Amino acid sequence: MPTLFKIALRAIMRNKLRSSLTILGIVIGVGAVIAMVSIGQGAKSMVEKQLESIGTNVLLIIPVSTTHTVTSARGMTAGFATLTIEDTMAIEKECRAVNHVSASVRTTTQVVYGNQNWTTYVSGVGPDYQIIRNWPLESGRFINQRDVNIMAKVCVLGQTVVANLFGTLDPIDKWIRVKNVPFKVIGVLNTKGESPMGQDQDDVVLMPYTTVQRKIMGVTYLGIIFASSVSADTRFEAIEQITALLRQRHRLRPHEENDFTVISQVEFASTIMETSRTMTLLLGSIASVSLIVGGIGIMNIMLVSTTERTREIGIRMAVGAKEKDILFQFLTEATVLSSIGGLVGIIFGIVLSKLVSSFGGWPALLSPPAIAIAFLFSNMVGIFFGYYPARKASRLNPIDALRYE
Repeated sequence: MPTLFKIALRAIMRNKLRSSLTILGIVIGVGAVIAMVSIGQGAKSMVEKQLESIGTNVLLIIPVSTTHTVTSARGMTAGFATLTIEDTMAIEKECRAVNHVSASVRTTTQVVYGNQNWTTYVSGVGPDYQIIRNWPLESGRFINQRDVNIMAKVCVLGQTVVANLFGTLDPIDKWIRVKNVPFKVIGVLNTKGESPMGQDQDDVVLMPYTTVQRKIMGVTYLGIIFASSVSADTRFEAIEQITALLRQRHRLRPHEENDFTVISQVEFASTIMETSRTMTLLLGSIASVSLIVGGIGIMNIMLVSTTERTREIGIRMAVGAKEKDILFQFLTEATVLSSIGGLVGIIFGIVLSKLVSSFGGWPALLSPPAIAIAFLFSNMVGIFFGYYPARKASRLNPIDALRYE
C-alpha cells in the first residue's frame, strides 16, 4: 500500500495545476459544509441560551379575538380586553399547578432623563414577574406589592435604557419622566440579552402594572398574564387548570372558542429548536452539493489521466500487473486527491467559520462530528467518482494499450 500512495502522489504532482484545481472543488465543498453546520450549531446554541433565560416552566396567557390572532408580543397590549386583574388573582388562588402569577400591560413610549430621551417598552408588572422570568437585579430593589397597591411612581430599568439615558451614572434614586409623569428609579436589572425572536430584552422599563394602566395608558384590561408552573413536568396540568378556570370566568359556552390562549415556553422552545435543526440540515445539504461537484471534477481528471497514461497502463500489464492492481492504483489516486482536499477543506471551513463569527456577528460553533463526517464524505466522494475511471483503466486490453500513441 505505501508503494501505491507513492505512485499516486507522483502522478498527482506530475500535473500540479490540474490537480490543484481538482482538489479546490473538494476544499470548497468540505469548507462550506463545516462553515454552514457551524453557523447552524451556533444559532442553535444561541437559541438554547435565550430560552434558558426565559424559563422552561413559564406560561403566557394572551388575550385573543375569535376573529383575529395575536402573533407578536408587540401587539399584545393593543389587543383585546378579555383579561383582567381579577383573572390574575383567580389563577393565583385556584390553580394548584401554578406557582407564580403576574399581571402585565405594555406600551411603547418615550422616557426622558435631563436632556436625554429614549423610546422604549414600558411594561407594567407585578412582584412575581422577577421570579417568573428569573431576572436578577444588578442594584436596587424590585417592585413589591405595596407599589402595586398604591400605584407607586417607581420603575426598574433594563441595561439598554440605563446606557442610553444615564451612560456611566448610577441611576438608582434618580427621576425619569414618562409622558411628563415623574418616576423614581428603584432598581436596575441584570443583562438579559436578545429573546428567541431577536428582540432586545434589556430595552425595557418595568413599573407596577396598576401605575401603567391608570397613569400611562388609561386602561383597565391586561395585555398579558405571566405565570409559572410548579415544575416543567406540571405545565400541561397548569395549562388545563388555567384554561378551565378562564373559560368559566369568561362564561364561554362549550361550542365557543377561547378568548385567550395559553402558551408554554417549552413548546415554543421545541418549535424554535426544530426550526434550527431543519435550517442546519438544509445549509449542510446545500453545501454538500459543492462536494458532489468536486467529485465530478475528480472523475473528469481521472478519465483524462486514464487516456493520457494508456501506454503506461499497457506496460504495467505487460510486466505482470493484474487488473486489480491497476484498479487500486487509480482508486488510490482519486482517494489521495479527495483526502488532500478534505484536509485543506477542514482548515478552510474552520477559518471561514471564524470569519463569519467575527465580521458577520453571527455565532459559529464548530462541530467535531460534522468535521469528521465532512472529511469521510469527501473520501467517499473520491472513491465513488474515482471508481469508474479506475475500472475503465483496469479493463484496457494490454496489446491495444501498448499500441496507443
